[in-house]
Amino acid sequence: MSEKPRALVTGGAGFIGSHLCARLLAEGYRVVCMDNLRTGSLRNIARLKNDPDFEYVDHDVTTYIHLPGGLDEIYHLASPASPADFERIPIPILKVGAIGTYNALGLARARGARLMLASTSEVYGDPLVHPQPETYWGNVNPIGVRGVYDEAKRYAESITMAYHRHHGVDTRIVRIFNSYGPYMRLDDGRMIPNFITQALRGEPLTIYGDGSQTRSVQYVDDLIEGMIRLMRSDETRPVNIGNPVEYSVKEVAELILRLSGSGSELVYRPLPEDDPRQRCPDITRAREVLGWEPRVSAEEGLKATIEWFARETGGSVR
Repeated sequence: MSEKPRALVTGGAGFIGSHLCARLLAEGYRVVCMDNLRTGSLRNIARLKNDPDFEYVDHDVTTYIHLPGGLDEIYHLASPASPADFERIPIPILKVGAIGTYNALGLARARGARLMLASTSEVYGDPLVHPQPETYWGNVNPIGVRGVYDEAKRYAESITMAYHRHHGVDTRIVRIFNSYGPYMRLDDGRMIPNFITQALRGEPLTIYGDGSQTRSVQYVDDLIEGMIRLMRSDETRPVNIGNPVEYSVKEVAELILRLSGSGSELVYRPLPEDDPRQRCPDITRAREVLGWEPRVSAEEGLKATIEWFARETGGSVR
């Protein structure tokens, strides 16, 4: 009987990372979850800690990664990703995108492991092309507040492709669009956690801008399925994984109010610098190469997420 494959998930105690760790364990992997808990939480992986195939390593990937034993796959998710973090911890964001990705690629090269880089729709910046295909090079302000994350991920993609072309490292790049679900940080600062937390507390929902800007939001289970399919494919080009159904920010707020039964009002604040007016994936490549498309509706996914937030905060869904 062959030994179970072993995977490293950097940023594994984060929102997406914890879901990925759980899915890999269910798929029969031995999983090493690596995190420095800067934005991740041990609470996110508490449900996994008693699994004999799960191992947690407290480590900052911007320092050399020493991991004894065989290694088949690396999922490099480590990075703060919330707009609230861009001003709070800009240097660590740049370091994990550059040095952290360099260290993860070095480990993949040394062990002959396949590496997936978790990139982002933020590489498209405030796009001038809509929806955004992988061939679009983006419209990013490199010196803006958001630039620390956008450029960190753009650099991470560049070094990943350089290691693939120059060193023959087996790499994958997933460009993740707005995702949500249980185990998000309550203070994440992004649209859906903000709206849900405010709705459950009976506070006004804060909309930045006039609410007409659009977002495409996907439930985390759909994202994880896309990532698994990409890792198992032969596709080395970047692949968008996101939900192409667009909602205005105001529509998302109103849907959360309805699903939570909240009587909160909507309040409007100025739009932050470089906040994209539109963000929507072209998922033609994912459909054709991976046979993937999202399955969970916004209503179904938001309902499950609101119920989880209510349990975490002691709030109530009416």
